[in-house]
Amino acid sequence: MAQQGNQLNSMSFSCKICQRLFKDPVTITCGHSYCMTCIKTFWDKEEDKKIYSCPHCRHTFTPRPVLVKNTVLAELSEQFKKTGLQASPADRCDTRPEDVACDVCTDRKVRALKSCLICLASYCEKHLQPHYVAAPLKKHKLVEPSKNLQEDNRSRHDEVMKLFYRNDQNYNDFLRPMNVKDIYKTAAAGRTERQRELEESQQQIQQRIQDREKEVKLLQQQVEAINHSADQTVKDSEKIFTDVIRLIQKRSCDVKQQIRSQQQTEVSRVKDLQEELEQEITELKRRDAELKQLSLTEDYSKFLHNYASLPPLSESTHSSSINVRPLRYFEDVTAAVSELRDKLQDILREEWTNISLTVTHVDVLLPEPEPKSRADFFKYSQQITLDPNTAHTHLLLTEENRMVTVMNQQQSFFNHPDRFTGLLQVLSRESLTGRCYWEVEWRAEGIVMAVTYRNISRSGNGEACRFGWNDKSLALYYHQNSFRFCYNSMSTSISAPVSSRVGVYLDHRAGVLSFYSVSESMTLLHRVQTTFTQPLHAGLWLYRTGDTARLCKLK
Repeated sequence: MAQQGNQLNSMSFSCKICQRLFKDPVTITCGHSYCMTCIKTFWDKEEDKKIYSCPHCRHTFTPRPVLVKNTVLAELSEQFKKTGLQASPADRCDTRPEDVACDVCTDRKVRALKSCLICLASYCEKHLQPHYVAAPLKKHKLVEPSKNLQEDNRSRHDEVMKLFYRNDQNYNDFLRPMNVKDIYKTAAAGRTERQRELEESQQQIQQRIQDREKEVKLLQQQVEAINHSADQTVKDSEKIFTDVIRLIQKRSCDVKQQIRSQQQTEVSRVKDLQEELEQEITELKRRDAELKQLSLTEDYSKFLHNYASLPPLSESTHSSSINVRPLRYFEDVTAAVSELRDKLQDILREEWTNISLTVTHVDVLLPEPEPKSRADFFKYSQQITLDPNTAHTHLLLTEENRMVTVMNQQQSFFNHPDRFTGLLQVLSRESLTGRCYWEVEWRAEGIVMAVTYRNISRSGNGEACRFGWNDKSLALYYHQNSFRFCYNSMSTSISAPVSSRVGVYLDHRAGVLSFYSVSESMTLLHRVQTTFTQPLHAGLWLYRTGDTARLCKLK
């Protein structure tokens, strides 16, 4: 009986946290006692939750209780230490039913802090230390304490094996019973295989890195080549334009010199004639004075003698009247120079288009593939408007020149050389280069959607003016619920779903022109691969009064 009392006292005077005799014991509201340092440390870990609990009975407290030393229990603990009595091993168990006990402790079971998946054992703080110190044990996988360590390890292994066998026909093999050695043998084999796959992936990545580095180097070389070519071309172009300017300046000086030379020649001729005439006038005046003096002589003999001695009047070297040109001398030269200027402007305008197009055709990279979805096409959408200066007089343009309607009455357009005079056609104001996409919708029995060079003929209704019937335009025709494509008088029938909305995609540089029927989806109607030599314009051609077409706003 006395031994049991001592055993009871041993249990009563031990802290439930540190499993040692109380040091500065405190008793909390639920009645359990702990070392002051132990309970403070325990509650510090719960500080974030703002809810504090008893480590033994799990009773909770809010707010954190104020700790006061239990002096009675402290005195009893000191007396118990002095007695030197020890508790029996059976009664010195410091674990609760829900706790995991240390597998190494023999005299008393101490609560385990960690379980090892390699050792398949659980350890208290004391016996766990080798796993922190010994190099081989440091590699072991430590987890939260578990009573069913074997089953937990099997479960973890299953998850790993599922990943390993997910695409393997031998998936069921791993379901057979395995011991620990088999588990890690299988895992090692899986790692070997995955290691090989990982190395192959690394090789692929390294190869791609090398390929991309080569491509980057190639692109850098292209950048240097582009810059060098552009700089050299700018230099050569400046020299050529300087030569042209110098040639024009030389011709200007030549014309100026020739005009001045001709001016001097003509002025000299006129002045020589003027001087001769003035000399003749002087001679005539002198002769007139002699005759007048002779007429005043009263002596008949002297008069007759002097008259007989008069020399005959010399013949005039000039006609009785001098004819001169109207007062237009060098004005014709001005007209000729103006005509030269106009011709040069026309040549420069035409050649400038070719030069500009040649510049835009400089393309180092291969063309990108044609977009696949309507959203991709929208990336290249271009807001297009119609040019009133090209519209036939029976076409009415509205909605900021995006909608066209055929009218009975002529519209009040000014005369313009760009206007279509015979066909109900109109061109876009904007010129189209690069990659462009636009959509046309209509309410009409028939319509023609085209792209054309700006120098298409405008006068009359012959093939030279009709979209798709010459080498300057390509056109998609809609009539009687069917489509056909026309170019240079060649027509191709198209079998495709009919809709009242068509999308047009142009890649000027790549020479691609595509027409799509647009409804809930996009259906390719026709694609052309060619070479465009000039900027293009969108064109519309309507047939009957009341027909309408609209260039859509795309978002």
